[in-house]
Amino acid sequence: MPQHPTDRLKIADIAGFDRFTANGKLSPARATVNAALIGNPRGSYGKDCQPVESAAIKALMVTRNVGPFSVTGLSPAVSALTAVMAEVRTTHPDLHDRLGTAGMLCCRLVRGSATAVSNHSWGLAVDLTIDKELDTRGDGFVQRGLLDLWPIFNRHGFYWGIAFPTEDSMHFEASDQMIHRWAAEGAFGAQSGKTIPGALTVGDRGPRVLALQRALNAALAPARIDEDGIFGPMTRLALIDFQRANGLAPDGLANGTLQKRLGI
Repeated sequence: MPQHPTDRLKIADIAGFDRFTANGKLSPARATVNAALIGNPRGSYGKDCQPVESAAIKALMVTRNVGPFSVTGLSPAVSALTAVMAEVRTTHPDLHDRLGTAGMLCCRLVRGSATAVSNHSWGLAVDLTIDKELDTRGDGFVQRGLLDLWPIFNRHGFYWGIAFPTEDSMHFEASDQMIHRWAAEGAFGAQSGKTIPGALTVGDRGPRVLALQRALNAALAPARIDEDGIFGPMTRLALIDFQRANGLAPDGLANGTLQKRLGI
C-alpha cells in the first residue's frame, strides 16, 4: 500500500473499508438544524463564497491558528479542530506539518446544488490539503493521509465527507450530534438547550436523504427523482405524492412516521 500522505488510493479497493459506514453513528450537520439552533448566516446564497451578514453569527466566529494552519470558523468548531490537530501532532507529526486548508467559513450553496446550503456557511466544516494538494471531490480516490486523519476526526465528533453520495474526502464537518451538544451547553446563546426532531426536510443532505430518495423511487415507480443525497424541491414533491397516496399529512416533511412507513 502507498505510504506517502498524498498518494491516492482507490476507495473501492481498500480492504475492509466501506465509505458509507465510515462515520459510525455520527450524522452530517443539517442546514435546518443549524439555522434553528445557531441562526441563518445571511439572506441569500450562491455558488461562490459570500460574507456572513448576521451580527449574532459574526459574534460567534473566531480566527485562530489550530496548529499547522489558521482558520476562521464557529468558535466551538475551531476549538474542536484545535484539539484534533493537537492529537495529530502527537500521533502523526510528519503528516501534521504537511497539512493546510482550502477554507472553513464560506457562505455558499453545496457544490452542484441550487438549493442546499453548505455547512461551510456556519464555519462548521474544513477542507484539508496535504502538501498543498486538495483531494479531488467525487473521483473515487482518497489521499492516504486523509485515511490516517479520519479516526481522529471521528473521535472528536467530526463527520467525514467521504460518506456523502458524492464523496468529498478532503471535507470534515462538525456532526449533527456535536451541534446539538454545543446548543445544550449554551454555546449559541438564546437558542441553547433546544433539540431539533430528526425529520428530514428541504436543505438536508447525506446518507439518510439518499435512503429516503431510494425508498421513494421504489414506492412511486415508474416515477423517478435523482438519487443525489440532497433534499431539494423534487424530493419534496415526491414525498408529498407518497404522503397523499398513503393517507399521511402532505406536508413534505420526512418525520419518523414517514420514514418508518418507507422502511428506512
